[in-house]
Amino acid sequence: RESLIPSSPSPSLSLHQVPIKNIERELICPICKELFTHPLILPCQHSVCHKCVRELLMLNHEDSFDAGSECSLPGSPRSRVPSPSMERLDRLVRSGSMSSPGWRRGSVTPRVTAIPCPGCQHDIDLGERGISMLFRNFTLENIVERYRQAARAAVAITCNICKPPQQEATKSCMDCKASFCNECFKLHHPWGTPKAQHEYVGPTTNFRPKVLMCPEHEMEKVNMYCEVCRRPVCHLCKLGGSHANHKVTSMSSAYKILKEKLAKSIHYLISKEDQVRTQITDLEVLINQTEENGQLAERQANEHFEHLFETLQERKSEMLKSIEQSRSRRLDQLKVQVEEYQGMLENSGLVGYAQEVLKETDQSCFVQTAKQLHTRIQKATESLRTFHPASDPCFDEFVLDTSKEETLLKEMCFGGVPDPPLIDLSNSRVYNEASIFWRLSDDHLPTDHHMLEYRRFLDSPGQNEDSEDSGGWRTTDKVYGPSTVVSDLDPDSLYSFRVRSCRNSMFSPHSPEVTFHTPPAPAFGFLFSDKCGFSTDRLILNKRRDAVESVASMAFLLAAERVQTGSYIGLDYIIGDTGISQGRHYWAFKVEPYSYMVKVGVASDSKLLEWFHNPRDTSSPRYDHDSGHDSGSEDTCYELSQPFTLLTLGMGKLFIPKTSSSSTLGATSGDPGSRVLPMPQRLGVCLDYDASRVFFYDADTMRCLYERQVDCSGTMYPAFGLMGSAKVQLEDFVTAKRLTF
Repeated sequence: RESLIPSSPSPSLSLHQVPIKNIERELICPICKELFTHPLILPCQHSVCHKCVRELLMLNHEDSFDAGSECSLPGSPRSRVPSPSMERLDRLVRSGSMSSPGWRRGSVTPRVTAIPCPGCQHDIDLGERGISMLFRNFTLENIVERYRQAARAAVAITCNICKPPQQEATKSCMDCKASFCNECFKLHHPWGTPKAQHEYVGPTTNFRPKVLMCPEHEMEKVNMYCEVCRRPVCHLCKLGGSHANHKVTSMSSAYKILKEKLAKSIHYLISKEDQVRTQITDLEVLINQTEENGQLAERQANEHFEHLFETLQERKSEMLKSIEQSRSRRLDQLKVQVEEYQGMLENSGLVGYAQEVLKETDQSCFVQTAKQLHTRIQKATESLRTFHPASDPCFDEFVLDTSKEETLLKEMCFGGVPDPPLIDLSNSRVYNEASIFWRLSDDHLPTDHHMLEYRRFLDSPGQNEDSEDSGGWRTTDKVYGPSTVVSDLDPDSLYSFRVRSCRNSMFSPHSPEVTFHTPPAPAFGFLFSDKCGFSTDRLILNKRRDAVESVASMAFLLAAERVQTGSYIGLDYIIGDTGISQGRHYWAFKVEPYSYMVKVGVASDSKLLEWFHNPRDTSSPRYDHDSGHDSGSEDTCYELSQPFTLLTLGMGKLFIPKTSSSSTLGATSGDPGSRVLPMPQRLGVCLDYDASRVFFYDADTMRCLYERQVDCSGTMYPAFGLMGSAKVQLEDFVTAKRLTF
C-alpha cells in the first residue's frame, strides 16, 4: 500500500525545491480566479472547480441545483449553492443529477452537454452523463490543501479528540476522517487491530476517498491506464466498455513511466534555468524597445500631422488673402465708379451753365467757351450710354473643391498597411458551399492572414421568413492561403463576398464586393460513364472522366458515302455514372464555343437499354426531333418514347425546344428567332425528381432558360449527345465526389 504522504524528492531536485508558496498561479481556477475547490479533470486534461463546471452547464438556465435540504440562495452564481460535503458531493456527482444544462426535476434522460474549456478554448463534450464522467483531481486537491496550510501556518490544525485545551494535530487519518495528536492517534489506533492499518497523512482538513473509483462503473476501482484516451480505467472498461479496443497498461507501469517523464521534465526545466533567465532578459529588452519604438512612431506621426496642419494653415492663409485682395480691389473700383456717377448728379449746374452759354450771340466768344464745355458734356453722355460695372461681384473663380484632398486624407495610412486583395471570379464557384479565390497585387508585401466576409441579401428568392439571417456580415476564421471554403449556404439565394488582408495587426481596406447566386438544389456529383452506350470510335474521354470530346473517325468517313442517299448521321450519346431516384439535384458544365452540336439533359434508365439495343431507322428526318419536321401525332409519340429530355447547343447558340403542353418557355414560341439565345459560358441543370420536372439555367446568373415535365418513373441520369466536333467539360465540384459542394 502506497502512502499518501509525498515521497522525498530525488537528490537532483532537493537542492532546487520550489517553495509551495510560489506555486499559487498553478492553483487558481481559470473561471472563478480563486483556489481550486473540488477540482475535476476535463478530457483535455485541464482542471476546473466542480462548482464552476456546474455553473457552466447551468448557464442561461433557470433551473437551480436541488441538493436535498439545500436550497438555492440569491446572489452571485457562486453563492447560489452552498458547497456540499465531500461524501454528498461524490454521491451527487455519480448520480448525474447535475450532468446536463437541461436537467430538471423528474427528468429521466439528460441531454448531451458541451462546455468551453477555459484553458484551451476548445468545446468539451461531456456526453449524456455530464459531470459524472469526470475524475476528481485528488492530487491537485492535496496540493491546494498544503498551500492553504502553508498560507495559514500560524493557525495550527488541532486534534479532534483531545479535550480542551486541544493539542496540535500531528496526523490525519483518511479512514477516520479526523486529525489526531500523537497520544490520541496511538489510543484510537492500537497495535494489532484493524484500525492500525488505517491510512494516515500529515495534518489536513481535506479527507479524500482512499481510492479512485471509475466514473462509468461506480463500484469498480481504476487499476489500468488507457494510452489512447490518456485516462485511468477499470477492468470492466477494458473488457466490454468504451475502451475495449484501446491499448491499456497497468497502473503501476503508467505511474512509473509518467513519474519518470515528469521528473525528467522538471529536471530539464531546472537545468535550463539560466537559459530561461537569459530569455526573460531578452524579452524585457524587447519590451523596452517596443515601448521606445512605439513612442518614436507616435512622435513621428504627430510630426507629420503637425506638418500637414502647418502646410494646410499656410495654404489657407494664402488663399484667404487672395480672396481678400480681390474683394478690396473690386470694392475700390466700384466705389470710384459710384463717385463718378454721383458727380454727374452733382454737376447739374453744368447743364444750366451750358444753357446760358447757348444764349451767347457773339460767335467768337461762344466758340471760345463752348469747346471745352462740349467735351465735358460729351464724356458724361458716353458713360451713360455704355454703362458697365467697374468689377464683377461674382467670386466663382474662388470656389474651392477639396473632394480629392479629402479622399487622399481618408486613404492616408501607414506604409505597412497591405493593399486590398481582389476576388478571382474566374476560379471562384458558389454552390452548397462557396469556394472563393482571391489574388494580391504583383508587388505586394507578405501578409499574415486574410479574412473573408459574406452575407446573404434579405430579399433573396430562397429567403425563409423564419430565417435567423439578418443580412449582416459574417466573418470566417483566419485564412493563410489565397482561398477558402464557406459551408452551409442556403439554396437559391444571393450572397455577397468581400475579403481583406492583415499584416502586423493592420488590416487593408475591403475588396470590392462580389455577388453570387446559389443553385436551387444541392450539387450532384458524377463522372461520365464509359459503359452504357459509349462510342469509343467517335467519343474520347480523358483519364479523369470529367471531359468528353467527339472527333471524326474512319467510321464517320465511311458513313459519309450514304449522304447522297439522304441518310442522317446520329448523335453519340453518353450519360453520367450515377443515377437519381429521389430529391432535387443540380449540376453544371461547360460546352466549348466551337462545338457543332451538343444536346444536354436527363435520361431514364427504363428506356436506355431499349434505345441502345434497338436502334431506330435514322433514314427519315421524322426521327430527328430537331429537324423542324412536323408530322403531328407521330412526332408526339416519338418524343414520348425518347429516353432523353435534351436541350440543344451549338455554334455558340442555345436553341429552346418548341413549346408543348409539357414545357414552360420564357421566350415566344411562335417566333423561331426568340428560341435562339447566346450560349452561356456555363450551363446548369436541375432535376426535381419528386415533381417530375427538369430546369435548365445559365450557371453564371442562375437565370432559368427552360423547364419542362419529364417522366421520372425510373432512375434518371445526366445525359449528353455530341455530333461533329464538340466538347463538354464538367465543373470541378461535380467531379469531386468526396466534396459536398
